[in-house]
Amino acid sequence: MHSETYRDYWEKGWAVEEGVFSREEAERIAQIALDLSQQELSREGDGYVVDKSEGGEIAPRKIDTPFLKKSEFQSFILDERLTALLANLLGASPLLSGDQIFMKPPHFGSAKPYHQDNFYFQCHPGDHVITAWIALDDVEEENGCLRYIDGSHKGPILPHEAVPGEPYNLVPPPDLIDLEKESLALVKKGGVVFHHSQALHTSHRNESDRWRRGYATHWVTADVTCTKNTLDKAYFRRDDYPA
Repeated sequence: MHSETYRDYWEKGWAVEEGVFSREEAERIAQIALDLSQQELSREGDGYVVDKSEGGEIAPRKIDTPFLKKSEFQSFILDERLTALLANLLGASPLLSGDQIFMKPPHFGSAKPYHQDNFYFQCHPGDHVITAWIALDDVEEENGCLRYIDGSHKGPILPHEAVPGEPYNLVPPPDLIDLEKESLALVKKGGVVFHHSQALHTSHRNESDRWRRGYATHWVTADVTCTKNTLDKAYFRRDDYPA
């Protein structure tokens, strides 16, 4: 791990480590995810979500629990190149809690408003809960990169309220989000964005003609406890979780 990655993570609440996986490895996983989600395009359910354009076009948006759907996903995210970086940042062995693959299709991949993961997770200590977001495409401002409020992980978990008309999106009040501290997480295909469980983050609509696919993996240490059922179905608690 580059020294600046560790420094940025603990100072800003997020950091980019480029070249964790090769572009070819990332493309293989992206194509498997795309093929799998397109097979399910005609019916939402079983963890498959679509985006819909204003003209009625639909395209894959998200795959929930991909770890349970394909062995290729399991070997990819449990790769030692990733888990060693996580251990370095956490100072303890990382345990895989959950995952999603976000597709964000060209031209109308929808935005995700500002939020903190640990508002949803309710896990403690927050310093032992981390997301590793693996870029399956080159990710830039135009196609909807992650954006962070630098240093927000050092503050509290903010209250979140439902967005009108979007009850699945819970966001903090705008006056609690200091946009002057916003930074963009640009990352190349195969790189990883790490972020702290309390880091405020968002992503805008995909305005480009390219996909913006990313594999989000969520990790904890053995010291973590939760005030809700976040870890009841954690992958590391499954009997078939790799030793």
